[in-house]
Amino acid sequence: MTRPPRADASDASATPTTPHPRFQLNEAIHQPVRLSILSSLAHADRVDFAFLRDYLGLKDSNLSQHLTALESLGYITIDKVFEKKRARTWLALTPAGREAFEEYVAVLRQIVEQPEAPPDG
Repeated sequence: MTRPPRADASDASATPTTPHPRFQLNEAIHQPVRLSILSSLAHADRVDFAFLRDYLGLKDSNLSQHLTALESLGYITIDKVFEKKRARTWLALTPAGREAFEEYVAVLRQIVEQPEAPPDG
């Protein structure tokens, strides 16, 4: 793999003209629990609330708060149904949620796979 040439600290062209990709990270997704939720939902058509709660090691109220925030952004849907007289809550990504998650992952990849070369010093 070839690295880009290092910029000399005295070289005026070494000043970045574009902001670091981290400024493109979606802060609503950047929170670790929300990232974990969206990541889990990205790999399934829908996920059961109880499964997600147990898988992520969260309490009901904590998971509910994060789900409400994601739902208010239009990133997920929450469907409460009765199956055999038992309440069940299903969670799924919306198209907007999938797009936001994929954009977030793309920015992370940009940060970790193509870092700027540090200046000589």
